[in-house]
Amino acid sequence: MSTPIDALRGVPNANQASPTVVTGGQPSAAHFRALKDAGVEVVLDIRDPMEPRGFDEPALMDELGFEYKVITVSDAHLTDETLASITDVMRQSEGRPTLVHCASGNRVGGALIPWLILNQGMTEDEATMAAMRMGLRGAHLLEWGLEYARRNR
Repeated sequence: MSTPIDALRGVPNANQASPTVVTGGQPSAAHFRALKDAGVEVVLDIRDPMEPRGFDEPALMDELGFEYKVITVSDAHLTDETLASITDVMRQSEGRPTLVHCASGNRVGGALIPWLILNQGMTEDEATMAAMRMGLRGAHLLEWGLEYARRNR
């Protein structure tokens, strides 16, 4: 049986964020099937539901039996409430094989900074480096995540 990170081969910015969490850009339907076979249970999709995916992702998640969560991260949603919701999902899925994805990994990196600092015990520098490995490229997303973590320590 392959591992979750193996199942993401070919996905932009595929990354092993923790022993049970993988991250990346948009997986294909075939990637999701491979993730299911690799034991992933939870999928956190932080794309806007209106962003094109090439297939009906919610229907596929239902078919495959994933616990599927959607929390939109876009410039209009860079709020404390959005980060609190994402951090709550990450806490609730702790220890369960989980995928967090957006289109490229950029938003995933910024959105997981608070979880990395507040729940995984990383320093700001460690969390920043981890977020960059996830695909973080936007300085505004970096600041969004760091500022939230600073206010919620």
